[in-house]
Amino acid sequence: MAPSAARLPPWETIYSYFAKRQTDGVFARLTGLLRELVRQQEGHSAQPSGGLIDAQSVKTSTSVPARGQGADPGKKVVGRKRSIVTDTLGLLLAVLVTAANVQDSVAGTRLLDQVAAVHPGLRKVWVDSGYRKHLVEHAAALGIDMEVVERAPGARGFTPMPKRWAVERTYGWLMLHRRLARDYETLPARSEAMIHPAMTDLMARRLTGENTISWRNPTSPDQIHITG
Repeated sequence: MAPSAARLPPWETIYSYFAKRQTDGVFARLTGLLRELVRQQEGHSAQPSGGLIDAQSVKTSTSVPARGQGADPGKKVVGRKRSIVTDTLGLLLAVLVTAANVQDSVAGTRLLDQVAAVHPGLRKVWVDSGYRKHLVEHAAALGIDMEVVERAPGARGFTPMPKRWAVERTYGWLMLHRRLARDYETLPARSEAMIHPAMTDLMARRLTGENTISWRNPTSPDQIHITG
Protein backbone atom coordinates (compact mmCIF):
# COMPACT_ATOMS: atom_id res chain seq x y z
CA MET A 1 0.00 0.00 0.00
CA ALA A 2 1.06 3.56 -0.58
CA PRO A 3 2.30 5.23 2.61
CA SER A 4 -0.36 7.28 4.37
CA ALA A 5 0.14 10.96 5.17
CA ALA A 6 0.23 10.06 8.87
CA ARG A 7 3.42 8.04 8.35
CA LEU A 8 5.27 10.85 6.60
CA PRO A 9 6.86 13.99 8.11
CA PRO A 10 5.22 17.34 7.28
CA TRP A 11 6.01 18.32 3.69
CA GLU A 12 7.58 21.56 4.93
CA THR A 13 10.18 19.51 6.85
CA ILE A 14 11.03 17.36 3.85
CA TYR A 15 11.24 20.33 1.52
CA SER A 16 13.45 22.29 3.91
CA TYR A 17 16.01 19.46 3.79
CA PHE A 18 15.76 19.39 0.00
CA ALA A 19 16.28 23.16 -0.18
CA LYS A 20 19.35 22.98 2.07
CA ARG A 21 20.90 20.21 -0.04
CA GLN A 22 20.25 22.30 -3.15
CA THR A 23 21.86 25.38 -1.65
CA ASP A 24 24.88 23.33 -0.52
CA GLY A 25 25.30 21.85 -4.02
CA VAL A 26 24.92 18.27 -2.79
CA PHE A 27 22.73 17.14 -5.70
CA ALA A 28 25.10 18.45 -8.36
CA ARG A 29 28.11 16.82 -6.68
CA LEU A 30 26.32 13.49 -6.41
CA THR A 31 25.37 13.68 -10.10
CA GLY A 32 29.00 14.32 -10.99
CA LEU A 33 30.29 11.41 -8.90
CA LEU A 34 27.81 8.91 -10.33
CA ARG A 35 28.41 10.13 -13.88
CA GLU A 36 32.12 9.42 -13.56
CA LEU A 37 31.39 5.92 -12.26
CA VAL A 38 28.95 5.16 -15.08
CA ARG A 39 31.36 6.45 -17.71
CA GLN A 40 34.18 4.31 -16.35
CA GLN A 41 31.93 1.25 -16.08
CA GLU A 42 31.05 1.66 -19.76
CA GLY A 43 34.68 1.99 -20.86
CA HIS A 44 35.01 5.77 -21.11
CA SER A 45 37.30 8.21 -19.33
CA ALA A 46 35.81 9.79 -16.23
CA GLN A 47 35.77 13.27 -17.78
CA PRO A 48 33.95 13.90 -21.08
CA SER A 49 35.54 15.45 -24.17
CA GLY A 50 32.24 15.76 -26.09
CA GLY A 51 28.84 17.13 -25.16
CA LEU A 52 25.32 17.86 -26.36
CA ILE A 53 23.06 20.85 -25.72
CA ASP A 54 19.28 20.93 -26.02
CA ALA A 55 16.25 22.69 -24.54
CA GLN A 56 12.80 21.54 -23.47
CA SER A 57 9.83 23.81 -22.76
CA VAL A 58 7.39 22.55 -20.12
CA LYS A 59 4.16 23.79 -18.62
CA THR A 60 4.11 25.07 -15.06
CA SER A 61 1.83 24.74 -12.06
CA THR A 62 0.00 27.58 -10.33
CA SER A 63 2.84 27.85 -7.78
CA VAL A 64 5.20 29.35 -10.40
CA PRO A 65 5.13 33.18 -10.46
CA ALA A 66 3.98 34.71 -13.74
CA ARG A 67 7.17 36.80 -13.93
CA GLY A 68 9.20 33.58 -14.11
CA GLN A 69 7.31 32.20 -17.09
CA GLY A 70 7.12 32.97 -20.80
CA ALA A 71 5.76 31.73 -24.09
CA ASP A 72 7.73 29.49 -26.44
CA PRO A 73 5.92 30.06 -29.75
CA GLY A 74 7.82 27.31 -31.54
CA LYS A 75 6.70 24.65 -29.06
CA LYS A 76 3.37 26.36 -28.30
CA VAL A 77 4.10 26.14 -24.57
CA VAL A 78 3.65 28.78 -21.90
CA GLY A 79 5.87 28.03 -18.93
CA ARG A 80 9.56 27.40 -18.37
CA LYS A 81 12.47 26.07 -20.40
CA ARG A 82 14.95 23.44 -19.25
CA SER A 83 18.29 23.73 -21.05
CA ILE A 84 20.79 20.96 -20.43
CA VAL A 85 24.28 19.89 -21.40
CA THR A 86 25.00 16.16 -21.38
CA ASP A 87 27.96 14.02 -22.35
CA THR A 88 27.66 11.80 -25.43
CA LEU A 89 26.06 9.07 -23.28
CA GLY A 90 23.26 11.47 -22.35
CA LEU A 91 24.43 11.92 -18.74
CA LEU A 92 23.87 15.36 -17.22
CA LEU A 93 26.73 17.88 -17.09
CA ALA A 94 24.74 21.07 -16.39
CA VAL A 95 21.17 22.35 -16.29
CA LEU A 96 19.64 25.83 -16.48
CA VAL A 97 15.95 26.65 -15.98
CA THR A 98 14.59 29.89 -17.44
CA ALA A 99 11.32 31.34 -18.67
CA ALA A 100 10.24 29.57 -21.86
CA ASN A 101 10.67 32.73 -23.96
CA VAL A 102 14.44 32.89 -23.31
CA GLN A 103 16.21 32.20 -26.60
CA ASP A 104 18.13 28.91 -26.75
CA SER A 105 21.43 30.60 -27.54
CA VAL A 106 21.14 32.91 -24.52
CA ALA A 107 20.67 29.97 -22.17
CA GLY A 108 23.33 28.05 -24.10
CA THR A 109 25.89 30.78 -23.51
CA ARG A 110 25.42 30.56 -19.75
CA LEU A 111 25.57 26.77 -19.85
CA LEU A 112 28.77 26.74 -21.89
CA ASP A 113 30.43 29.07 -19.38
CA GLN A 114 29.45 26.70 -16.55
CA VAL A 115 30.59 23.56 -18.32
CA ALA A 116 33.88 25.02 -19.56
CA ALA A 117 34.80 25.99 -16.00
CA VAL A 118 34.03 22.54 -14.54
CA HIS A 119 35.04 20.35 -17.50
CA PRO A 120 38.09 21.92 -19.14
CA GLY A 121 38.59 18.78 -21.25
CA LEU A 122 35.36 19.40 -23.18
CA ARG A 123 36.37 20.09 -26.78
CA LYS A 124 33.34 19.27 -28.97
CA VAL A 125 29.64 20.07 -28.61
CA TRP A 126 26.70 19.25 -30.89
CA VAL A 127 23.56 21.41 -31.08
CA ASP A 128 20.54 21.78 -33.35
CA SER A 129 19.79 24.62 -35.74
CA GLY A 130 17.95 26.59 -33.05
CA TYR A 131 21.32 27.72 -31.67
CA ARG A 132 22.63 30.80 -33.44
CA LYS A 133 25.99 31.76 -34.86
CA HIS A 134 27.02 33.91 -31.90
CA LEU A 135 26.87 30.83 -29.65
CA VAL A 136 29.19 28.98 -32.03
CA GLU A 137 31.58 31.92 -31.80
CA HIS A 138 31.29 32.00 -28.00
CA ALA A 139 32.08 28.28 -27.86
CA ALA A 140 35.15 28.81 -30.05
CA ALA A 141 36.39 31.51 -27.67
CA LEU A 142 36.20 28.88 -24.90
CA GLY A 143 38.17 26.39 -26.98
CA ILE A 144 35.11 24.30 -27.84
CA ASP A 145 34.22 23.26 -31.38
CA MET A 146 30.44 23.53 -31.79
CA GLU A 147 28.77 21.62 -34.62
CA VAL A 148 25.20 22.38 -35.71
CA VAL A 149 23.35 19.17 -36.66
CA GLU A 150 20.75 19.85 -39.34
CA ARG A 151 17.68 17.77 -40.16
CA ALA A 152 17.92 15.86 -43.41
CA PRO A 153 16.15 17.69 -46.30
CA GLY A 154 12.60 16.42 -46.67
CA ALA A 155 12.53 14.66 -43.28
CA ARG A 156 9.07 14.53 -41.72
CA GLY A 157 7.94 13.80 -38.17
CA PHE A 158 10.34 12.55 -35.53
CA THR A 159 13.72 11.64 -36.96
CA PRO A 160 16.66 10.72 -34.68
CA MET A 161 19.44 13.21 -35.31
CA PRO A 162 23.07 12.05 -35.51
CA LYS A 163 24.77 12.49 -32.11
CA ARG A 164 21.92 14.66 -30.80
CA TRP A 165 19.54 11.74 -30.28
CA ALA A 166 21.34 11.03 -26.99
CA VAL A 167 20.31 14.33 -25.38
CA GLU A 168 16.78 13.95 -26.71
CA ARG A 169 16.69 10.53 -25.03
CA THR A 170 17.79 12.20 -21.77
CA TYR A 171 14.62 14.30 -21.76
CA GLY A 172 12.68 11.09 -22.24
CA TRP A 173 14.41 9.64 -19.19
CA LEU A 174 13.57 12.71 -17.13
CA MET A 175 9.91 12.58 -18.08
CA LEU A 176 9.68 9.09 -16.53
CA HIS A 177 9.65 10.96 -13.20
CA ARG A 178 6.25 12.35 -12.27
CA ARG A 179 7.64 15.43 -10.53
CA LEU A 180 9.23 16.53 -13.83
CA ALA A 181 6.10 16.13 -15.98
CA ARG A 182 5.68 19.87 -15.46
CA ASP A 183 7.48 22.54 -13.40
CA TYR A 184 6.06 22.88 -9.88
CA GLU A 185 8.85 24.94 -8.29
CA THR A 186 8.59 28.61 -7.35
CA LEU A 187 12.35 29.15 -7.73
CA PRO A 188 14.22 28.18 -10.94
CA ALA A 189 17.16 26.95 -8.83
CA ARG A 190 14.86 24.42 -7.16
CA SER A 191 13.63 23.31 -10.59
CA GLU A 192 17.23 22.69 -11.61
CA ALA A 193 17.84 20.75 -8.39
CA MET A 194 14.82 18.50 -9.06
CA ILE A 195 16.48 17.23 -12.23
CA HIS A 196 19.55 15.97 -10.38
CA PRO A 197 17.80 13.31 -8.22
CA ALA A 198 16.13 11.98 -11.37
CA MET A 199 19.54 11.60 -13.01
CA THR A 200 21.11 10.06 -9.91
CA ASP A 201 18.25 7.55 -9.76
CA LEU A 202 18.89 6.63 -13.39
CA MET A 203 22.66 6.35 -12.99
CA ALA A 204 22.43 4.36 -9.74
CA ARG A 205 20.14 1.88 -11.48
CA ARG A 206 22.52 1.67 -14.43
CA LEU A 207 25.44 0.95 -12.11
CA THR A 208 23.52 -1.80 -10.31
CA GLY A 209 21.80 -3.24 -13.38
CA GLU A 210 18.27 -2.43 -12.20
CA ASN A 211 15.45 -1.33 -14.47
CA THR A 212 14.22 2.26 -14.29
CA ILE A 213 10.73 2.45 -12.76
CA SER A 214 8.25 4.79 -14.41
CA TRP A 215 5.38 6.52 -12.66
CA ARG A 216 3.41 5.91 -15.88
CA ASN A 217 3.52 2.12 -15.51
CA PRO A 218 4.51 1.09 -11.95
CA THR A 219 4.59 -2.57 -11.02
CA SER A 220 3.23 -1.88 -7.55
CA PRO A 221 1.54 1.09 -5.81
CA ASP A 222 4.59 1.76 -3.63
CA GLN A 223 6.80 2.31 -6.66
CA ILE A 224 4.76 5.36 -7.64
CA HIS A 225 6.42 7.14 -4.71
CA ILE A 226 9.93 5.91 -5.53
CA THR A 227 10.31 7.89 -8.74
CA GLY A 228 7.66 10.51 -8.17
